[in-house]
Amino acid sequence: MKRLLMALGMPVLQRMEPELAHGFAISALRRGLVPTPGAFSTPRLETRLAGLNLPNPVGLAAGFDKNAQAIAPLLQSGFGFIELGAATPRAQPGNPRPRLFRLREDQAVINRFGFNNDGAEAIAARLRARPKAGPGTGPKAGPGTGIVGLNLGANKDSADRAADFAQVLRICGPYVDFATVNVSSPNTEKLRDLQGKAALSALLAGVMEMRATLPRPIPVFLKIAPDLDLAALDDIAEIARESGLDAVIATNTTLARNGLTSPHSAEAGGLSGAPLFVPSTRILAELSQRLDGRIPLVGVGGIATGAQAYEKIRAGASAVQLYSALVYGGIGLVNTIARDLDALLQRDGYASVADAVGSGRSAWLAAANSIAG
Repeated sequence: MKRLLMALGMPVLQRMEPELAHGFAISALRRGLVPTPGAFSTPRLETRLAGLNLPNPVGLAAGFDKNAQAIAPLLQSGFGFIELGAATPRAQPGNPRPRLFRLREDQAVINRFGFNNDGAEAIAARLRARPKAGPGTGPKAGPGTGIVGLNLGANKDSADRAADFAQVLRICGPYVDFATVNVSSPNTEKLRDLQGKAALSALLAGVMEMRATLPRPIPVFLKIAPDLDLAALDDIAEIARESGLDAVIATNTTLARNGLTSPHSAEAGGLSGAPLFVPSTRILAELSQRLDGRIPLVGVGGIATGAQAYEKIRAGASAVQLYSALVYGGIGLVNTIARDLDALLQRDGYASVADAVGSGRSAWLAAANSIAG
């Protein structure tokens, strides 16, 4: 019955105003109207990321469940891990509507939400109430178990945005399995300025100091933009090594609008979906070369198939995340991607995801050098 409701519901959601449809999707998950088969897992797919044991490497990117309203059903929808948020210290409404646009012709999405969320205290209360992760996450685990992370953000009107990240970590850190510093959203004015070397180093130092005070120190990730030049990537790699980061997520949405055909292509905001796959994967490969396995990477941007997830892994990612593809393919896409990824690993003789990480990096770098030349 749930699968039938989903099949009937997707066309309806596609006709709704995008943000309203997103709210209905969260509500359907909370009400148990969405199939929750658990995460598809095999020994090949089992992944260790920054000390976290994942049943598969296919994760949910931040932005889908900003307010931690559907944690348990999302964990049972096929994802190997999920990332909630972004959360800011104080609740804020974000940017005016409309702020979410489907680009059907491009299989893409533009958003300019601006960190709309209920605030760290409300989100922490929901995180506190979730069942804790236990051994054997996956289909055989209890409802709601699994790896949950939180994307940390800053209030738009904050006098000290760098301090906001540490404050959210203080409030929510005890209830999550990892936290992501998000200085790469294009929808909060001047937020990306914090990706500069001096500013980012200082910000991360504050976050790491706060992490040391938590009852259970958790991995800290950094999410970067796809619009960085190679010199900026050099700086990111250096900072990642020096600051003690546990992983880097590459990448967030882009400000670029190359080759789009949709009527909404000129809307302001961050572009995600299919057009982001190639540029984000090139950034991933470049960063993988610079870090050379010393810090794991999470590949994000344009993933809608198992083959694309596999390409991210071959470019240097230890795990992947997706979000925009769900707009067009629905939540059932998650296990399809995991199953297809497993088949590709088996086809190529890899015993694990880890064995395939970076195996195609040189090809991505060669392609990038060819275009630059």
